[in-house]
Amino acid sequence: MNAQSSPAIGPDKGWRIWWQLTRPHTLTAGFVPVILGTVLALGIARINLLLFAAMLVATLLIQAATNMFNEYYDYKRGLDTEHSVGIGGAIVRNGIKPKTVLHLAFAFFGAAMLIGVYICSQSSWWIAVIGTVCMLVAYLYTAGPFPISSTPLGELISGFFMGVIIILISFFIQTKTITWPIVFISIPIMILIGAIMLSNNIRDLDGDKANGRKTIAILLGRKGAILLLAAMFALSYLWMAGLVLFGVVTPWVLLVFVSTPKPVRAIKGFIGKSEPLQMLPAMKATAQTNTIFGVLLSISFLIDHFI
Repeated sequence: MNAQSSPAIGPDKGWRIWWQLTRPHTLTAGFVPVILGTVLALGIARINLLLFAAMLVATLLIQAATNMFNEYYDYKRGLDTEHSVGIGGAIVRNGIKPKTVLHLAFAFFGAAMLIGVYICSQSSWWIAVIGTVCMLVAYLYTAGPFPISSTPLGELISGFFMGVIIILISFFIQTKTITWPIVFISIPIMILIGAIMLSNNIRDLDGDKANGRKTIAILLGRKGAILLLAAMFALSYLWMAGLVLFGVVTPWVLLVFVSTPKPVRAIKGFIGKSEPLQMLPAMKATAQTNTIFGVLLSISFLIDHFI
């Protein structure tokens, strides 16, 4: 069969349909900030493991719900077909009813809100306000008449809320305070989460342009977007080196440089590619950069705390 008559990616079966619906490869953007924010709290407070677990589960539920909203609204707008590459595929390839996806997303939001009540009871009810804003942004990322994902602000907004805000909340619920060093440390994670979104938009550039979207990748063009992605990677590492230079953090954080082969692989994987399927390895390397960078950064603070 030719590419026009067969799906770009075959359908999943059984439990894999529901697992893929959450888009698990994106969930690292949820757990990395929670882990880092909690590890950073070690130097100030004794960690409440139940509170940590609650924050982690709530964040992952919101992230999974966001992915489901993405799948539902992209399908409703005709952006996803059975020939699309890289999407969850539950609707277009596996036959799950669109309303089922939407209702499940709202159910995940509901579960996150219930967990949020416990988090607020153990910290501050201001968390409820911030959490509500986070969920509203998550919903509007692909919903509403002007989806955030269709604008040049998608990378910045997703990075800010999933990176900075989640790290600060995870730190605050353990310590009941916020410090400027924590804000500074959260910036590279914000950038790398934004890089994941940018990599998605580089892959989808042609299709998004045809559907009237105005992502930053479309505005800059493919070469410009790849240069921006490379600059974002570089800034993330240079930022940490700068924090060491100014004495904001321990030199142990330079451990993150061990992860540099991943962003290099990502950039090389995008250069010269125009077909979405060809860019999947580069997208995977981009997501892995955030994961490995975040884990190494967390380990560096653990080492500094216990040594």
